[in-house]
Amino acid sequence: VTKMHVQWDWLYLGVLIISSVTAEIENEENLDADVEGEDFDMQSQGTEVEKDKPSLEVVYQTPKPTGDVYFSETFDGGLSGWVLSKTKKEEMDDNIAKYDGRWEVEELKENTVPGDRGLVLKSVAKHHAISAMLTKPFVFDNQPLIVQYEVNFQKGIDCGGAYLKLLSSSDDLNLEYFFDKTPYTIMFGPDKCGEDYKLHFIFRHKNPKTGEYDEKHAERPEVDLKKFYLDKKTHLYTLVLKPDNTFEMLIDQTVVSKGSLLENMVPPVNPSKEIEDPSDKKPDDWDERPKIPDPNAVKPDDWDEDEPPKIEDPDAVKPEGWLDDEPQNVPDPHAKKPKDWDEEMDGEWEAPQIPNPKCETAPGCGQWVRPMKNNPKYKGKWRAPLIDNPNYQGIWSPRKIPNPDYFEDLHPFKMTTVSAIGLELWSMTSDIYFDNFIICSEKEVADHWAADGWGLKKLVASANEPGMFSQLVTAAEDHPWLWVLYVLTLALPVGLGVLFCWPAKKTDEYDFKKTDLSTQIRKGELKQEREEFEDDEIEEEKENEDIAEDERREMEETKRELIKDTKKMGREAPFSEDEGEGGEDIDDDEEENEVADASQEGGVSNKSDSEDEVKAAEGTGDHPLKSVRKRRVRKD
Repeated sequence: VTKMHVQWDWLYLGVLIISSVTAEIENEENLDADVEGEDFDMQSQGTEVEKDKPSLEVVYQTPKPTGDVYFSETFDGGLSGWVLSKTKKEEMDDNIAKYDGRWEVEELKENTVPGDRGLVLKSVAKHHAISAMLTKPFVFDNQPLIVQYEVNFQKGIDCGGAYLKLLSSSDDLNLEYFFDKTPYTIMFGPDKCGEDYKLHFIFRHKNPKTGEYDEKHAERPEVDLKKFYLDKKTHLYTLVLKPDNTFEMLIDQTVVSKGSLLENMVPPVNPSKEIEDPSDKKPDDWDERPKIPDPNAVKPDDWDEDEPPKIEDPDAVKPEGWLDDEPQNVPDPHAKKPKDWDEEMDGEWEAPQIPNPKCETAPGCGQWVRPMKNNPKYKGKWRAPLIDNPNYQGIWSPRKIPNPDYFEDLHPFKMTTVSAIGLELWSMTSDIYFDNFIICSEKEVADHWAADGWGLKKLVASANEPGMFSQLVTAAEDHPWLWVLYVLTLALPVGLGVLFCWPAKKTDEYDFKKTDLSTQIRKGELKQEREEFEDDEIEEEKENEDIAEDERREMEETKRELIKDTKKMGREAPFSEDEGEGGEDIDDDEEENEVADASQEGGVSNKSDSEDEVKAAEGTGDHPLKSVRKRRVRKD
């Protein structure tokens, strides 16, 4: 049983190790979002980044829209049509208020598709702003709005965003002055700071009564977004907004959140019909207590509120060897006053205190005090038990009145017209890659656009995916303790094979020795049992001899009776005198021989057989001698 327990323990350990290694490998894909500083002056000179040669040879062609679109951009032709902001953020120091973050158009650093370039945010801890006009404005009427683009956090992301803004149409819209206060209609895209991973969908809703705009935020997606921010892969972000006021947010063409503009926005688009009356006040006599002390309860006479919760233990005895005269701490004899110690400024120098070495071997030092124990007489302060409050009126709340600001907008999809797209970002991580923007109304157009751009990047990334061995080595380089798990994992099959398949020689040898030991211990007992067994055999032989003697006597009596009966029957039978005489002699001899034979066999069965045959002979009328002869022949 113990051996089987050990085997199962090894098996459970192996499963745990394999699970840990598998989880570690998966996590390695989502780690290392390190923040790397950069020198802006050095970057302004431009540097060439070495790229690994893709293992899959692909032929890239710039994607082209297959239908009617409001905006499309691949950046393969540079930043043509894009405008860098020249303004500053308000209410900030000039040194940090400028939008001086640098943008570049370049290929991906990893999983490069030759010829495919994108827009890259290059600066750390700087404000970036760039925008472009749409090919034609999008009017929220009866056509869906589809916004789609690619993002790759090439160095992971520590704190920063990669969302876009669809700027509202206005006569005074100037892209050179695009900043955080520029009116927008929709903001959509990923954002992360600390451990808060977000996917924004915000739209600015116009209050039909006041004309003011309020931001409405979609509820947070229920899926885990962490891997999309840390795996350093290109991901496709899509927003689908329909005229029936429904929306969908997709990552890599998979829905991660969906809902309604009327039901799944915070705060709600439409305010409540009623509100609490701000002038209403709770009456002074309003009783909100569900329980009150029992007014009829009386403190028991034996209730002593003065008893302390702890008392000295009267049964405690001071341990033997307690050092009453030794302090618990003494000055350090090896401490020396610092050379720069100024007694006028620092006061008289005293050596630091250290634990008294004499107390280390003693039960204790200093004045011994009896330990405290719980007071059995302690009951604490008496309080009357609680009963239901007969005057309980419930929790007070102000009365409801009609909301003077109430309105009902059943078509929040009809937002402010969009005429430009912009990126206004601040990040603590550089090299955020953007590519293949498209704004359209047909899902098929967006899917075809994604297949020509993002689909190709995904194909190259899959071809360049490292094998299992490479992933294990990479993980161990960052976490050396994983080598221990690898060794245990490799040794586990061998160990299990030995435990389950190898013959247990040591156990057999132990059992054999144990048997020998048992034999030696019982040797004297076996000798005594053997002597007792021999005595029993002698007694049984004597008993058998006595039985045989008794049977012989019975057989002789039977013989005499048989002879008498034979003679009697012979005198009555009609046979010749010669035969009678001769036969009598012969019969006597034969009978004597037969009886002698029977006596020599001496068995109980012989006796019973003879008696049965005699009776049978008498019953059938056969001559007794004939029966004897028959029995003799049958016996022979």
